[in-house]
Amino acid sequence: MRWQVGRRSENVEDRRGAGVPRGLAIGGGSGCGLLVLVVVAMLLGVDPMALLENIPSGGVGSGPSIEEPADRGGAIVPSDENSEFVAHVLGDTEDTWRAIFAQLGRQYVEPKLVLFSGMARSACGLGQAAMGPFYCPGDEKVYIDLSFYDELRDRFRAPGDFAQAYVIAHEVGHHVQNLLGITGQVAELRERLNEVDGNALSVRVELQADCYAGVWAHHAQRSRDILEPGDLEEALGAASAIGDDRIQRQTQGTVIPDSFTHGSSAQRVAWFRTGFASGDVERCDTFSSR
Repeated sequence: MRWQVGRRSENVEDRRGAGVPRGLAIGGGSGCGLLVLVVVAMLLGVDPMALLENIPSGGVGSGPSIEEPADRGGAIVPSDENSEFVAHVLGDTEDTWRAIFAQLGRQYVEPKLVLFSGMARSACGLGQAAMGPFYCPGDEKVYIDLSFYDELRDRFRAPGDFAQAYVIAHEVGHHVQNLLGITGQVAELRERLNEVDGNALSVRVELQADCYAGVWAHHAQRSRDILEPGDLEEALGAASAIGDDRIQRQTQGTVIPDSFTHGSSAQRVAWFRTGFASGDVERCDTFSSR
């Protein structure tokens, strides 16, 4: 991927190494808290060590920890290669979506992207690296621990810089949903649904974000010629690797479609392709399609 051709975003905030926010406590004492944390991690199919590595040496709930840095009134843009990549990809999504929103007669409000290590506080609660990248509509920020890229390469066998760009573009897709009012509409509807139907609605939301990632890739390629041979296959490989069916098969040995939250591998690939082929936001209506 020719990611250097784009503009570097200034909307990146580096919180890596800031430590764990205060007030993280599970159970009444450190031993009990650790046990509960391990059990919960195992039930969720998460490697307990991925969480334990981020606990202060005193144990969970055993005392104060390092406070995250206060907002200093502007982005803290890092300069290492991995974060430079993130800043350039984010800048490319900003340029792309600004132009698309202008065509729709709307104004694109750029999201912030927070780099963190281990855990990070957001308006949506405490985010953990084991959760993977996420978007919080409450503060309009994308959160990512760059160690996820190692997991994407090693655990999910989905290497490549365009696979990594797809991850960012997917989370920015959730920001687009928020700006278009889709996020709020879905939240209201989910309150009236049972768990199965609520999960099905979540799948529609995630697949639309995949489609929006494809829309970004379409316009970025047409405007800035960012793709190199094999890049599209990298993105499709990542979309397939993190499908619910594939993850469930790996972690629990069986597939339960009613518990899907992001969509199957085939669905995620198909909707990214739809966005990439058309470049049309209107073609990303995952809620009306069967």
